Amino acid sequence: MIIVGLTGGIGSGKTTVAKLFGNYSIPVYIADAEAKRLMNSSEQIKQELIELFGNNAYLNDELNKPFIADKIFNDKAYLDNMNAIIHPKVKIHFEQWIKEQNSPYVIKEVAIIFEHQQQSKYDLIITVIADKEKRLERVLSRDKTTPEKVFAIMSNQIDDIEKAQLSDFVILNNDMGTLENQIHKIHKSILQQCRNTSN
Repeated sequence: MIIVGLTGGIGSGKTTVAKLFGNYSIPVYIADAEAKRLMNSSEQIKQELIELFGNNAYLNDELNKPFIADKIFNDKAYLDNMNAIIHPKVKIHFEQWIKEQNSPYVIKEVAIIFEHQQQSKYDLIITVIADKEKRLERVLSRDKTTPEKVFAIMSNQIDDIEKAQLSDFVILNNDMGTLENQIHKIHKSILQQCRNTSN
């Protein structure tokens, strides 16, 4: 089974792309969604996050997202420490999830493959890119945030051009018109590589 990493900067439309791959019955693991689920369901993670951020980390037994977002935005050490708590748990869950799949390839959607030098963990990598103005527009319509915060997150992520050079496939996601055709071509190419690998 080939493991494909799907990545891209904030607002690039990774999740939209991931869902479209699902139309081909390709199993897709959304790492960010799984991390959020674990932060609300794992008692061990809850305890460790409370130790890191204090009792305000949770409200009514639910992750206090605005509080956490403010903390990690203003202090990168908080972000690094939070990732050190969550990422190993997500990794274990992903490895268990793979064993349950029966498909030529699977996709793991994760925002920070290159930023954490994780590219060696994938057989192939797809990067989704889009114009910064389009990305900003998407994030502002989706999240309660400010342009300044979005640009700050962008500045902490590797530039699209550099990501594209490190990737096996690149999807330009400025509009839906060409998206499905790009995904179809990549899907066919990956299936061919799966066949070549199994021969």
